[in-house]
Amino acid sequence: MKKIRKSLLLCFILAAMVMSLSGCGQSNNNDAGAATAQKVVIYTNADKEAVDAMQNSLNAAGYEGEYVLQTMGTSELGGKLIAEGDKIEANLVTMSSYFIDSAQKQHNMFVDLDFDTKALDKYPAYYTPILANTGAIFVNTQVLTEKGLPMPKSIKDLTKDEYKGLVSIPNIMNSSTAWLLLQAIISEYGEVEGKEILHKLIENCGPHIEASGSGPIKKVRIGEVAVGFGLRHQAVADKAAGKPIDYIDPIEGNYTLTESIAVVKKEDTATTKLAMEMAKVIIEKARPELIKSYPVALYQGESITDLNKAGNPKTFNEPLTVELLMAHQAFFKAAQ
Repeated sequence: MKKIRKSLLLCFILAAMVMSLSGCGQSNNNDAGAATAQKVVIYTNADKEAVDAMQNSLNAAGYEGEYVLQTMGTSELGGKLIAEGDKIEANLVTMSSYFIDSAQKQHNMFVDLDFDTKALDKYPAYYTPILANTGAIFVNTQVLTEKGLPMPKSIKDLTKDEYKGLVSIPNIMNSSTAWLLLQAIISEYGEVEGKEILHKLIENCGPHIEASGSGPIKKVRIGEVAVGFGLRHQAVADKAAGKPIDYIDPIEGNYTLTESIAVVKKEDTATTKLAMEMAKVIIEKARPELIKSYPVALYQGESITDLNKAGNPKTFNEPLTVELLMAHQAFFKAAQ
Protein backbone atom coordinates (compact mmCIF):
# COMPACT_ATOMS: atom_id res chain seq x y z
CA MET A 1 0.00 0.00 0.00
CA LYS A 2 2.84 2.34 0.89
CA LYS A 3 4.37 1.74 -2.55
CA ILE A 4 1.00 2.45 -4.17
CA ARG A 5 0.57 5.64 -2.14
CA LYS A 6 4.08 6.79 -3.03
CA SER A 7 3.37 6.07 -6.68
CA LEU A 8 0.08 8.00 -6.55
CA LEU A 9 1.77 10.90 -4.76
CA LEU A 10 4.49 10.96 -7.39
CA CYS A 11 1.84 11.00 -10.11
CA PHE A 12 0.06 13.93 -8.46
CA ILE A 13 3.34 15.85 -8.17
CA LEU A 14 4.20 15.18 -11.81
CA ALA A 15 0.70 16.20 -12.88
CA ALA A 16 0.95 19.42 -10.87
CA MET A 17 4.30 20.18 -12.48
CA VAL A 18 2.89 19.59 -15.96
CA MET A 19 -0.08 21.87 -15.22
CA SER A 20 2.24 24.49 -13.82
CA LEU A 21 4.48 24.32 -16.88
CA SER A 22 1.42 24.44 -19.16
CA GLY A 23 0.17 27.49 -17.31
CA CYS A 24 3.54 29.19 -17.70
CA GLY A 25 3.59 28.34 -21.37
CA GLN A 26 0.11 29.74 -21.84
CA SER A 27 1.07 32.94 -20.06
CA ASN A 28 4.10 33.33 -22.32
CA ASN A 29 1.92 32.76 -25.39
CA ASN A 30 -0.48 35.44 -24.23
CA ASP A 31 2.38 37.86 -23.69
CA ALA A 32 3.68 37.05 -27.16
CA GLY A 33 0.16 37.37 -28.56
CA ALA A 34 0.04 40.97 -27.38
CA ALA A 35 2.85 41.70 -29.80
CA THR A 36 1.47 39.48 -32.57
CA ALA A 37 -0.05 41.23 -35.58
CA GLN A 38 -3.82 41.18 -35.93
CA LYS A 39 -5.51 40.85 -39.31
CA VAL A 40 -4.71 43.81 -41.51
CA VAL A 41 -7.84 45.78 -42.43
CA ILE A 42 -7.66 47.15 -45.98
CA TYR A 43 -10.04 49.87 -47.19
CA THR A 44 -10.11 50.57 -50.93
CA ASN A 45 -12.10 52.53 -53.50
CA ALA A 46 -10.70 50.36 -56.31
CA ASP A 47 -12.94 48.56 -58.77
CA LYS A 48 -13.13 44.78 -59.19
CA GLU A 49 -10.14 44.37 -61.51
CA ALA A 50 -7.83 46.19 -59.13
CA VAL A 51 -9.21 44.41 -56.05
CA ASP A 52 -8.69 41.03 -57.72
CA ALA A 53 -5.10 41.92 -58.62
CA MET A 54 -4.29 43.00 -55.07
CA GLN A 55 -5.86 39.91 -53.52
CA ASN A 56 -4.12 37.60 -56.00
CA SER A 57 -0.74 39.11 -55.13
CA LEU A 58 -1.31 38.91 -51.37
CA ASN A 59 -2.60 35.34 -51.46
CA ALA A 60 0.26 34.17 -53.67
CA ALA A 61 2.71 35.71 -51.20
CA GLY A 62 1.20 33.69 -48.34
CA TYR A 63 -0.95 36.36 -46.70
CA GLU A 64 -4.32 34.70 -47.32
CA GLY A 65 -6.36 34.82 -44.12
CA GLU A 66 -4.19 37.59 -42.66
CA TYR A 67 -6.20 40.50 -44.03
CA VAL A 68 -9.78 41.74 -44.44
CA LEU A 69 -10.49 43.86 -47.52
CA GLN A 70 -13.47 46.20 -47.74
CA THR A 71 -14.43 48.22 -50.83
CA MET A 72 -16.14 51.60 -50.67
CA GLY A 73 -17.06 54.37 -53.04
CA THR A 74 -14.59 57.24 -53.38
CA SER A 75 -16.87 59.70 -51.58
CA GLU A 76 -17.59 57.31 -48.71
CA LEU A 77 -13.98 56.34 -48.13
CA GLY A 78 -12.80 59.90 -48.61
CA GLY A 79 -15.30 61.07 -46.01
CA LYS A 80 -14.03 58.49 -43.52
CA LEU A 81 -10.40 59.49 -44.08
CA ILE A 82 -11.10 63.17 -43.54
CA ALA A 83 -13.45 62.64 -40.58
CA GLU A 84 -11.63 59.86 -38.71
CA GLY A 85 -7.94 60.32 -39.44
CA ASP A 86 -5.74 57.64 -37.84
CA LYS A 87 -8.74 56.49 -35.76
CA ILE A 88 -10.06 54.83 -38.91
CA GLU A 89 -10.30 51.05 -38.61
CA ALA A 90 -8.11 50.46 -41.65
CA ASN A 91 -4.40 49.68 -41.42
CA LEU A 92 -3.86 49.90 -45.16
CA VAL A 93 -5.66 52.16 -47.64
CA THR A 94 -5.76 52.33 -51.43
CA MET A 95 -7.46 55.49 -52.55
CA SER A 96 -7.43 58.40 -54.99
CA SER A 97 -4.12 60.13 -54.36
CA TYR A 98 -5.61 63.57 -53.82
CA PHE A 99 -7.68 62.23 -50.92
CA ILE A 100 -4.61 60.64 -49.33
CA ASP A 101 -2.76 63.97 -49.69
CA SER A 102 -5.58 65.93 -48.08
CA ALA A 103 -6.04 63.41 -45.25
CA GLN A 104 -2.29 63.49 -44.49
CA LYS A 105 -2.27 67.28 -44.49
CA GLN A 106 -5.17 67.37 -42.04
CA HIS A 107 -4.33 64.44 -39.75
CA ASN A 108 -0.71 63.35 -40.37
CA MET A 109 -2.19 59.85 -40.35
CA PHE A 110 0.14 57.85 -42.61
CA VAL A 111 3.63 56.51 -41.98
CA ASP A 112 6.41 56.80 -44.54
CA LEU A 113 6.83 53.72 -46.72
CA ASP A 114 9.95 51.78 -45.75
CA PHE A 115 10.72 50.30 -49.17
CA ASP A 116 12.10 51.69 -52.43
CA THR A 117 9.19 51.86 -54.87
CA LYS A 118 11.25 52.64 -58.01
CA ALA A 119 8.46 54.91 -59.23
CA LEU A 120 9.04 56.84 -62.46
CA ASP A 121 7.78 60.09 -60.91
CA LYS A 122 8.39 61.54 -57.48
CA TYR A 123 5.66 61.00 -54.87
CA PRO A 124 5.40 61.86 -51.18
CA ALA A 125 7.18 59.42 -48.85
CA TYR A 126 3.89 58.21 -47.36
CA TYR A 127 2.25 56.85 -50.53
CA THR A 128 2.94 55.38 -53.94
CA PRO A 129 0.48 54.76 -56.81
CA ILE A 130 -1.07 51.39 -57.58
CA LEU A 131 -2.74 52.48 -60.85
CA ALA A 132 -3.57 55.47 -63.02
CA ASN A 133 -6.49 56.44 -65.24
CA THR A 134 -6.34 58.80 -68.22
CA GLY A 135 -9.23 60.69 -69.82
CA ALA A 136 -10.15 60.90 -73.51
CA ILE A 137 -13.05 61.29 -75.93
CA PHE A 138 -14.48 58.17 -77.58
CA VAL A 139 -17.09 57.63 -80.27
CA ASN A 140 -19.33 54.99 -81.77
CA THR A 141 -18.22 55.10 -85.41
CA GLN A 142 -21.44 53.50 -86.68
CA VAL A 143 -23.60 56.14 -85.00
CA LEU A 144 -21.37 58.92 -86.29
CA THR A 145 -21.83 57.60 -89.83
CA GLU A 146 -25.59 57.11 -89.42
CA LYS A 147 -26.05 60.63 -88.05
CA GLY A 148 -23.62 62.20 -90.51
CA LEU A 149 -21.53 63.62 -87.69
CA PRO A 150 -17.88 64.69 -88.04
CA MET A 151 -15.21 63.09 -85.89
CA PRO A 152 -14.65 65.50 -82.96
CA LYS A 153 -11.15 66.73 -82.20
CA SER A 154 -11.82 68.56 -78.96
CA ILE A 155 -14.11 68.72 -75.97
CA LYS A 156 -15.27 72.09 -77.29
CA ASP A 157 -16.44 70.40 -80.51
CA LEU A 158 -18.98 68.45 -78.43
CA THR A 159 -20.82 71.70 -77.65
CA LYS A 160 -21.87 72.12 -81.31
CA ASP A 161 -25.57 71.86 -82.10
CA GLU A 162 -25.20 68.71 -84.23
CA TYR A 163 -24.17 66.73 -81.14
CA LYS A 164 -27.21 67.73 -79.09
CA GLY A 165 -28.63 64.73 -77.22
CA LEU A 166 -25.81 62.51 -78.48
CA VAL A 167 -23.10 63.14 -75.85
CA SER A 168 -22.49 61.44 -72.50
CA ILE A 169 -20.14 62.54 -69.72
CA PRO A 170 -19.69 61.51 -66.07
CA ASN A 171 -20.97 63.69 -63.23
CA ILE A 172 -18.21 65.21 -61.10
CA MET A 173 -20.52 65.07 -58.09
CA ASN A 174 -20.32 61.26 -58.23
CA SER A 175 -17.31 60.28 -60.31
CA SER A 176 -13.66 61.34 -60.17
CA THR A 177 -13.40 60.47 -63.88
CA ALA A 178 -15.35 63.66 -64.58
CA TRP A 179 -12.55 65.63 -62.93
CA LEU A 180 -10.32 64.71 -65.87
CA LEU A 181 -12.85 66.52 -68.09
CA LEU A 182 -13.06 69.59 -65.83
CA GLN A 183 -9.28 69.88 -65.56
CA ALA A 184 -8.98 69.85 -69.35
CA ILE A 185 -11.65 72.52 -69.84
CA ILE A 186 -10.41 74.88 -67.13
CA SER A 187 -6.74 74.51 -68.13
CA GLU A 188 -7.38 75.23 -71.80
CA TYR A 189 -10.07 77.92 -71.62
CA GLY A 190 -9.94 79.40 -68.14
CA GLU A 191 -12.92 79.68 -65.83
CA VAL A 192 -14.91 82.31 -67.75
CA GLU A 193 -14.95 80.75 -71.23
CA GLY A 194 -14.68 77.31 -69.62
CA LYS A 195 -17.97 77.79 -67.80
CA GLU A 196 -19.71 78.71 -71.07
CA ILE A 197 -18.27 75.62 -72.78
CA LEU A 198 -19.26 73.38 -69.89
CA HIS A 199 -22.79 74.85 -69.88
CA LYS A 200 -23.25 74.05 -73.58
CA LEU A 201 -21.73 70.59 -73.09
CA ILE A 202 -24.14 69.82 -70.25
CA GLU A 203 -27.03 71.01 -72.42
CA ASN A 204 -25.94 68.70 -75.25
CA CYS A 205 -25.74 65.76 -72.85
CA GLY A 206 -29.32 66.17 -71.65
CA PRO A 207 -30.16 63.02 -69.64
CA HIS A 208 -26.80 61.39 -70.40
CA ILE A 209 -24.77 62.71 -67.47
CA GLU A 210 -23.72 59.56 -65.66
CA ALA A 211 -23.03 58.83 -61.98
CA SER A 212 -20.38 56.25 -62.94
CA GLY A 213 -17.13 56.90 -64.76
CA SER A 214 -17.91 53.88 -66.95
CA GLY A 215 -21.42 55.11 -67.73
CA PRO A 216 -20.51 57.06 -70.90
CA ILE A 217 -18.61 54.19 -72.57
CA LYS A 218 -21.55 51.86 -71.89
CA LYS A 219 -23.94 54.23 -73.65
CA VAL A 220 -21.52 54.74 -76.54
CA ARG A 221 -21.11 50.96 -76.94
CA ILE A 222 -24.84 50.35 -77.38
CA GLY A 223 -25.27 53.39 -79.63
CA GLU A 224 -27.55 55.29 -77.28
CA VAL A 225 -25.22 58.25 -77.82
CA ALA A 226 -22.54 58.90 -80.43
CA VAL A 227 -19.82 60.44 -78.28
CA GLY A 228 -18.62 60.19 -74.70
CA PHE A 229 -15.87 61.27 -72.36
CA GLY A 230 -14.29 58.82 -69.97
CA LEU A 231 -11.37 56.45 -69.44
CA ARG A 232 -9.11 56.16 -72.45
CA HIS A 233 -8.03 52.55 -71.90
CA GLN A 234 -11.63 51.32 -72.05
CA ALA A 235 -12.07 52.72 -75.57
CA VAL A 236 -8.68 51.39 -76.67
CA ALA A 237 -9.65 47.90 -75.49
CA ASP A 238 -13.05 48.10 -77.23
CA LYS A 239 -11.47 49.11 -80.53
CA ALA A 240 -8.88 46.33 -80.25
CA ALA A 241 -11.71 43.86 -79.65
CA GLY A 242 -13.34 44.85 -82.95
CA LYS A 243 -16.16 46.96 -81.55
CA PRO A 244 -17.23 50.06 -83.54
CA ILE A 245 -15.45 52.31 -81.06
CA ASP A 246 -12.69 54.84 -81.66
CA TYR A 247 -10.94 57.27 -79.33
CA ILE A 248 -9.61 60.81 -79.62
CA ASP A 249 -6.94 62.52 -77.55
CA PRO A 250 -8.56 65.94 -77.29
CA ILE A 251 -6.85 69.23 -78.07
CA GLU A 252 -7.43 70.21 -74.43
CA GLY A 253 -5.23 67.34 -73.29
CA ASN A 254 -5.25 63.93 -71.62
CA TYR A 255 -5.26 64.33 -67.84
CA THR A 256 -4.50 61.51 -65.42
CA LEU A 257 -5.53 60.60 -61.88
CA THR A 258 -3.69 58.07 -59.76
CA GLU A 259 -4.90 55.78 -57.00
CA SER A 260 -2.29 55.11 -54.34
CA ILE A 261 -1.51 52.91 -51.36
CA ALA A 262 -0.71 54.18 -47.86
CA VAL A 263 -0.16 52.63 -44.42
CA VAL A 264 -2.12 54.13 -41.53
CA LYS A 265 -0.19 55.22 -38.43
CA LYS A 266 -1.29 52.97 -35.50
CA GLU A 267 -0.15 52.16 -31.95
CA ASP A 268 -0.28 48.47 -32.92
CA THR A 269 3.20 48.39 -34.43
CA ALA A 270 3.09 44.66 -35.23
CA THR A 271 0.01 45.06 -37.43
CA THR A 272 1.42 48.24 -38.96
CA LYS A 273 4.57 46.30 -39.88
CA LEU A 274 2.45 43.58 -41.48
CA ALA A 275 0.46 46.21 -43.39
CA MET A 276 3.75 47.65 -44.68
CA GLU A 277 4.79 44.20 -45.91
CA MET A 278 1.48 43.85 -47.75
CA ALA A 279 1.86 47.29 -49.32
CA LYS A 280 5.25 46.25 -50.68
CA VAL A 281 3.82 43.00 -52.08
CA ILE A 282 1.01 44.85 -53.84
CA ILE A 283 3.44 47.30 -55.47
CA GLU A 284 5.98 44.64 -56.46
CA LYS A 285 3.69 41.72 -57.34
CA ALA A 286 0.27 43.12 -58.32
CA ARG A 287 1.51 45.65 -60.88
CA PRO A 288 1.91 43.13 -63.76
CA GLU A 289 -1.81 42.33 -63.44
CA LEU A 290 -2.85 45.92 -62.71
CA ILE A 291 -1.09 47.36 -65.75
CA LYS A 292 -3.11 45.05 -68.01
CA SER A 293 -6.35 46.66 -66.82
CA TYR A 294 -4.91 50.15 -66.29
CA PRO A 295 -2.20 50.54 -68.93
CA VAL A 296 -0.21 53.49 -67.62
CA ALA A 297 3.48 52.91 -66.81
CA LEU A 298 4.25 54.03 -63.24
CA TYR A 299 7.41 52.14 -62.28
CA GLN A 300 10.85 51.42 -63.67
CA GLY A 301 10.85 48.50 -66.09
CA GLU A 302 7.17 48.83 -67.03
CA SER A 303 6.13 49.30 -70.63
CA ILE A 304 2.84 49.72 -72.46
CA THR A 305 1.84 49.55 -76.10
CA ASP A 306 1.92 52.69 -78.24
CA LEU A 307 -1.88 52.50 -78.45
CA ASN A 308 -2.12 52.98 -74.69
CA LYS A 309 0.19 56.00 -74.66
CA ALA A 310 -1.90 59.16 -74.46
CA GLY A 311 -1.33 61.42 -77.43
CA ASN A 312 -1.58 64.71 -75.55
CA PRO A 313 -0.68 64.17 -71.87
CA LYS A 314 -1.00 67.20 -69.60
CA THR A 315 -0.86 67.99 -65.90
CA PHE A 316 -3.10 70.45 -64.06
CA ASN A 317 -1.22 73.56 -62.93
CA GLU A 318 -2.31 73.25 -59.28
CA PRO A 319 -1.81 70.38 -56.81
CA LEU A 320 -4.84 68.09 -56.79
CA THR A 321 -6.57 68.23 -53.42
CA VAL A 322 -10.02 67.59 -52.02
CA GLU A 323 -10.43 71.35 -51.71
CA LEU A 324 -9.68 71.82 -55.43
CA LEU A 325 -12.11 69.02 -56.29
CA MET A 326 -14.82 70.76 -54.27
CA ALA A 327 -14.09 74.02 -56.10
CA HIS A 328 -14.45 72.27 -59.45
CA GLN A 329 -17.66 70.59 -58.29
CA ALA A 330 -19.02 74.06 -57.51
CA PHE A 331 -17.83 75.19 -60.97
CA PHE A 332 -19.79 72.29 -62.52
CA LYS A 333 -22.95 73.19 -60.59
CA ALA A 334 -22.68 76.84 -61.57
CA ALA A 335 -22.40 75.85 -65.24
CA GLN A 336 -25.62 73.81 -65.26
